Amino acid sequence: MQNGKVIAYASCQLRIHELNYPTHDLELAAIVHALKIWRHYLYGEKFQIFTDHKSLKYILTQKELNLRQRRWIELLKDYDCTIDYHPGKANVVADALGRKSSGILASLGSHNLTLLLELRSINTKLEVDQMTGLLAALQLKPNFVDQIKGAQTRDPFLLQMLKRMKQGKKSNFSIRADGVIVKEEGICVPDVEGLRREILQEAHNAPYFMHPGTTKMYRNLRPYYWWQTMKKDVEEFVAKCITCQQVKAEHQAPADRLTKSTHFLPIRLGNSLDKLAELYISEIVILHGVPVSIVSDRDPRFTSHFWGSLQRALGTKLYLSTAFHPQTDGQSERTIQTLEDMMRACTMEFKGNWDDHLPLIEFAYNNSFHSSIGMAPYEALYGRRCRSPVCWDIEGLRQLEGQELVQKMVEKIQIVKKCLKAAQDRQKSYTNKHRREMEYEIGDKIFLKVSPWKGILRFGKQGKLSPRYIGPY
Repeated sequence: MQNGKVIAYASCQLRIHELNYPTHDLELAAIVHALKIWRHYLYGEKFQIFTDHKSLKYILTQKELNLRQRRWIELLKDYDCTIDYHPGKANVVADALGRKSSGILASLGSHNLTLLLELRSINTKLEVDQMTGLLAALQLKPNFVDQIKGAQTRDPFLLQMLKRMKQGKKSNFSIRADGVIVKEEGICVPDVEGLRREILQEAHNAPYFMHPGTTKMYRNLRPYYWWQTMKKDVEEFVAKCITCQQVKAEHQAPADRLTKSTHFLPIRLGNSLDKLAELYISEIVILHGVPVSIVSDRDPRFTSHFWGSLQRALGTKLYLSTAFHPQTDGQSERTIQTLEDMMRACTMEFKGNWDDHLPLIEFAYNNSFHSSIGMAPYEALYGRRCRSPVCWDIEGLRQLEGQELVQKMVEKIQIVKKCLKAAQDRQKSYTNKHRREMEYEIGDKIFLKVSPWKGILRFGKQGKLSPRYIGPY
């Protein structure tokens, strides 16, 4: 402004790296931006700079500055200026320019193209009546099953099965009340109009599944759909997935305990123990109750006096894994490996911060089939399957009450224990096959294994770069 009159206006949008600036640097960056774009007005003239950030008034006399602030101070010294404080409440002109006015609603229009595209992507049909001034609930009815039903009438194999059923011959196929041909409750999907491909893409690429492996994906789909080459098609689809090839390890060996239900919580490295205890209470205890025992690694936060006192007060026993022996808590190590694979796939498929996608990753993990327990963790925990976007055909769930619910849960637990026993025997047999007793004789020389302690310098190398063995002795 000059003589109380505005000469020019300016604004700019923050760059990606500038979003991480602290408030002090952002306010100073605004001054630097103004000096750069209005240099032809200000250079060689004496002027005042008003800011609502009071600490900037002393920026020229401040002793400790970071490198960014030092560069900007060099720019400020080219000008004959002073920085004065002006309270934000009194700066009504700048606030009015920086805020979008709401105005008065004179008319209201609607644009339904985006909504229609979103509904079309999930195979949902939207019907709108010609009515005005109507406020009502929107009811969605998927039409994907109708597409499958229409395609079944053009599939030679299903037509042959339909003929056998009409002749009264024994068959594993049946016809539902809505006319859809099913096999053991799974809808028969013909290879017409890319229906199988669409199901495979939804069960693998959707954010509710996060690129499961061959076995998980097949087990997730089998209760709802069926076709003759289903398992082979799933294997080929997963093998050709570029994301899976880039982020997943070549060999994977699952290891599970009871229900394998898991929670993924984002925790910063510098979080205090109070914050950790708060997350533990709000995310674990409030949902599942106080655990009888906890197996954890030897992280300093878990070996601290505070954490031990908290668990003793709650009546929980703490079991710490053996140092430098991750097999002690193999379940957690295997879960972390799966989490890392899912997070890599998630960050490649979806943009944004990885912690924003953790709820979807947790849903996908708990709703995926686990071979060790013979079902998904969600089903083992709650006694029923979880409804997911791939379940286009399910409109409601049958309610279990009283004795029937108890019986179902007991049966689920027995199945889980039986599957776990078989999995443990299988893992024990595999481990013992690759282990052998070490035999030494007098005079033999051996290497001594040393553990990589954090912050310890050995043989000129630090941490994991130091040699694993020393000797021979």
